[in-house]
Amino acid sequence: MANKRDALMEKYAFHIQDKFGETPDNEFLYKVTVGLGPSIYNRDSATVSSSDESELERVKNNFLIKKLGMSDSPELMETIHKVMSVYGASVRTKYRAVVYYMLAKHFKKEGIYS
Repeated sequence: MANKRDALMEKYAFHIQDKFGETPDNEFLYKVTVGLGPSIYNRDSATVSSSDESELERVKNNFLIKKLGMSDSPELMETIHKVMSVYGASVRTKYRAVVYYMLAKHFKKEGIYS
């Protein structure tokens, strides 16, 4: 499993560099990836559909509010939309690990994974 995870991590790091123009914090990316558990190996759960508003709601409720402990506010959805926009409309495969990584970084919630 580790080899498969390592290959995915390389893909995620490339997306962070390529789509967001940031040098990935590999240690933090690893923690986010491990935190997603086996879902990263399932094609459907490994990605986020930016055009599915109910899926974006789930990201907000399950990740930002439940996992990161944030309070619900319009800023949460605005930030999700911003991350999706920067990721790019032309990118059909938006990896959940990358989306969660970027959201946690944006809200400075890396400590949740310590």
